[in-house]
Amino acid sequence: MTQYAIFDPEVAYNTTDDKFINNIIALVREGVSFEDFSKFASRSAFSSSEWADYLHVSERTMQRYHKEQKSFDSLQSEKIIEIALLQKRGVEVFGNKSKFQTWLETPCLALGDLEPKSYLDSSFGITLLKDELTRIEYGVLA
Repeated sequence: MTQYAIFDPEVAYNTTDDKFINNIIALVREGVSFEDFSKFASRSAFSSSEWADYLHVSERTMQRYHKEQKSFDSLQSEKIIEIALLQKRGVEVFGNKSKFQTWLETPCLALGDLEPKSYLDSSFGITLLKDELTRIEYGVLA
């Protein structure tokens, strides 16, 4: 398995073997390249403005990363990977990317009547969304 398997939709969300986890840690430490981020981001339904918000950088910084083909720092890389894993989990729970995307954009009573995607800017928010996906999977709703 390559270090980029995290972005591969064929790799299961709950892959927990040590090699996979170590690859994730190595990728975070090395930094996700803009090229790999771009490939993943193009398959997500988030705009460049939303990605900038989630990664706590300006759109201008994102443009500079693109121009210079720069890698993201470890904190940004970790957030990219957390969102990639959340997307994998969401697709597993909802059955396809389109249904998961609809859920992300629909206000949810259990989340304070906010759109789930509004929580993607923090690790605590991403954890909250993972927990909510588990509740949905097991039919435990708000």
